[in-house]
Amino acid sequence: MSAAPLPRSYLFVPGDRPERFAKALASGADAVVLDLEDAVAPERKAEARAAVRAALADGDARWVVRINDAATPWFEEDLALLGAARTVMLPKAETGAQVARVVAARPDVTVLALVETARGVLGAAALAEAPGVQRLVFGTIDFALDLDLSGDPAGFDTAAGLLALASRAAGIAAPVAGVTAAIDDEALLLADLARARAHGFGAKLCIHPKQVAPLHRALAPSAAELDWARRVVAATEGAAGAVRVDGRMVDKPVLLRAQRLLARVHH
Repeated sequence: MSAAPLPRSYLFVPGDRPERFAKALASGADAVVLDLEDAVAPERKAEARAAVRAALADGDARWVVRINDAATPWFEEDLALLGAARTVMLPKAETGAQVARVVAARPDVTVLALVETARGVLGAAALAEAPGVQRLVFGTIDFALDLDLSGDPAGFDTAAGLLALASRAAGIAAPVAGVTAAIDDEALLLADLARARAHGFGAKLCIHPKQVAPLHRALAPSAAELDWARRVVAATEGAAGAVRVDGRMVDKPVLLRAQRLLARVHH
């Protein structure tokens, strides 16, 4: 039996708003991030932790917990939650040692390393190689603050490329693109996604349920792509030598691309 496909969408919900948890799951998002970090005020951290612990009791595989980072006073208490969590998002990830502290608390946990700083981007290769890390996630808002970026999306390109290269070199899944803060601007959401896809990203963070469906539609192969992929696979089956489809030679990379497109249909 093949492994379940990895999420395309990760929808954030504040950890201290349990009345929104069910709606987040019903949004169609592949994963729901119960946020103990930025979305929760310091005086509400304990309340949020209790609500998240209660939610995790249902064992739903879609839950992800974003804990507070290792430099905060809440980190150790958040780690104690991980007995019930399968997947944890580690903010301000910069070193393999930070990941190791999480894995030590729960050896079989899956870690999403959230890269939000220059140090994190330059440490991406080590993060991607760290035991327990499933994907790198690009925290674009904090990264823009760290580097004092102008707001031009080109400012993210170097970092995005490094995260994608580090992920591929380490043999882990394609990284996850950052949020699009404008929840009513579908065109911007899709432009942000297209830029991330150009670097090889395979998923995206969402901050509102209405962002999920357009994201999934955009990531699905088009009818024309699927038609091409099926014809490539059919042409190569049983072929002894080189074959051509649409006037182009089909070599191994072309066949692999066709097979990948078809695999995405079964998500």
